[in-house]
Amino acid sequence: MFKIGDMAVYPTQGVGVIENIEVREYSGHSQNFYILRIVDSDMKIMIPVTNVTNVGMRRLIDQQRITGIFDALAEPSPGGKVASWSRRQREYNDKLKTGDLLEVAQVLRDLYQIGTGKELSYGEKKVLEQARKLLVTEVALAEGAKEAQVVQRLENIFH
Repeated sequence: MFKIGDMAVYPTQGVGVIENIEVREYSGHSQNFYILRIVDSDMKIMIPVTNVTNVGMRRLIDQQRITGIFDALAEPSPGGKVASWSRRQREYNDKLKTGDLLEVAQVLRDLYQIGTGKELSYGEKKVLEQARKLLVTEVALAEGAKEAQVVQRLENIFH
């Protein structure tokens, strides 16, 4: 359960703040909804309280797990044959949809490493930016740090 003022992560959209918990009529039944305002975009999302687990909404990452995220970023990508972009894009989008920051970090790492060997396509750049934004925003909020500090840590890993 979340309370008004709590921060929550909504997969693919990022970190938001629970602004309200409202009762709405839906299909003839009263239901409680979280009103989540996404920090980066000011977008508002209504999530049925009973559907939180199904959509993958979760609390911010624990401080203890952040080190593991940065360790994963520093690891080399698993080797092997590079799949076509369409197959990788599907895999990357599936990972982003989980809302699991470790999976987001793996997408970011893989695309950074692919980008060292060749120019990324427009689609690859878009996915890289989305993964980067999701990771930077959540880590900065979880640590109480500035986003620029998190970006600098990423730059130190990848350059």
